[in-house]
Amino acid sequence: MVKKRQFRLGAFVQATGHHISAWRHPDAQIDAGENFEHYQQITQTAERSLFDAVFLADSPGIWGGPPESQKRNGKLARFEPITLFSALSAVTKHIGFIATASTTYEDPYTLARKFASLDHLSNGRAGWNVVTTGNESAAGNFGLERHPDHSDRYERAEEFVQVVKGLWDSWEDDVFIRDRESGIYFDSDKLHILNHKGKHFSVKGPLNVSRPPQGYPVIVQAGASEAGRELAAKTAEVIFTANQTLADAQEFYADVKGRLAKYGRSPDDLKIMPGAFPVIGRTEAEAQEKYEFLQSLIHPDVAWGILRNYYKDVDLSQYSLDDPAPEISGETNNNKSRLKLVKDLATRGRLTLRELYRSLATARGHRTIIGTPESIADQLEEWFNNGAADGFNIMPPILPTGLDDFVNLVVPILQERGLFRTEYEGSTLRENLGLRRPTNQFAVKQVEKTLVLV
Repeated sequence: MVKKRQFRLGAFVQATGHHISAWRHPDAQIDAGENFEHYQQITQTAERSLFDAVFLADSPGIWGGPPESQKRNGKLARFEPITLFSALSAVTKHIGFIATASTTYEDPYTLARKFASLDHLSNGRAGWNVVTTGNESAAGNFGLERHPDHSDRYERAEEFVQVVKGLWDSWEDDVFIRDRESGIYFDSDKLHILNHKGKHFSVKGPLNVSRPPQGYPVIVQAGASEAGRELAAKTAEVIFTANQTLADAQEFYADVKGRLAKYGRSPDDLKIMPGAFPVIGRTEAEAQEKYEFLQSLIHPDVAWGILRNYYKDVDLSQYSLDDPAPEISGETNNNKSRLKLVKDLATRGRLTLRELYRSLATARGHRTIIGTPESIADQLEEWFNNGAADGFNIMPPILPTGLDDFVNLVVPILQERGLFRTEYEGSTLRENLGLRRPTNQFAVKQVEKTLVLV
């Protein structure tokens, strides 16, 4: 009997919630970014509801302009993801931890060591969200005069992931004998020195952590530019993407899945999980009322700040918020796929500037869905059943209550429809996502060499 295909669900956690002014909401945890009990509550709620993972975005710098201009930004102070997830792994058992780390501003050896350690501490529940960093302000934190070009960042990222995987394969799974009688601690034939020398990195190895329980922590990516799609097809196992319409989501899904074969991969080797920002009410009217209250929390300075992020070459002082949104021109060295999404949103919908900032204030271009629990479930199921998604990264508007609403009201409906699990399938993040455990690349080569000699 063929098992029915089911949703994958991630809880995308952003301190007080994903709405840009969530921190002002009376239900939000005001100091959420540095409140461990808050994150513990959220993570245990997601685990109790059988989510695959909690997902934490991060950047090695402050977003949104100079720090002195960010007095209304409630998302500035927050924990570093690996540190936080290491602590959370001790108070959970099943849920995975997907942490963001930059290939532009980190080092392959230290990153490989951190994620291998998290995978051991969590008994196989770590995931790495590979980002090239779209935040130009990060450059000054690492001694650089300017942010590297988009193409250069992706070229570096491809080599970076190759090096990290090589380091994770430094030791074969059964290398550590630890035999007190003979005095042999490890089998030296099962140690592999990387000796990588490439355009961007020279890394000898080996890693001073044994091979992760999952072989590799799950590789996640969020880029949707042409370079991002190609990198995802080659290396990613989960993609977190932003799509506004079913047609756009179907195009992305088909395009990226269609690229896998040339890298010797099957469609099941990659899970595509768009972001979804659910505003849930017991009735449609209640859901709409919740949405409008959230939008009412946006200060005018914040509204104009959202727009200035995309209108770099337009003098917005000549416009009112009720004017039609002008065309967004130019390119960016930051997040190319997000700029394209916003361009499409502004022109396709013929929005006013007010409508545009309101659309971006919820989930920064990810899909906003408003309605009753049944309506939310229907909207997610439509994408899932029509070649647009393998699951979703849920982006609660406010935390913790936004996640509570989803797990208490929507998850039971998905389970009743047979669309979501009623128990975890395994003990690792890979097992629960239905992903295979990678073999050690050097061990495989050694076996192949031996067979040739025989």
